Amino acid sequence: MSATVKVICPEGILDGTQAGEFRKQVGDAVEGGAKAVLIDFKNVTFMDSSGLGALVLSLKSVRAAEGKLFVCSVNEQVKMLLELTSMDRVFEIFESQEAFEKAATG
Repeated sequence: MSATVKVICPEGILDGTQAGEFRKQVGDAVEGGAKAVLIDFKNVTFMDSSGLGALVLSLKSVRAAEGKLFVCSVNEQVKMLLELTSMDRVFEIFESQEAFEKAATG
């Protein structure tokens, strides 16, 4: 994996309690020179509107730094939240980290 790609793996429930730390991780990745940030949701069991807000704000900060943000390994609940809010059209979503790596290299 390229040094310009940073993978962030939030865990558990992504809500108002976790949102600040999540945004800090994304901010640190961008400040560290990442041109692409992959959010791997494989260990996230639930995401609420606060988590979604943090994801959208993270997208804005990555784009402001002329980078790209991608999402992978979303469960059914997160997928439904993204679809209901039409955010599935905003984020590029991959089935897994492996699928992202194939698309990035191929």
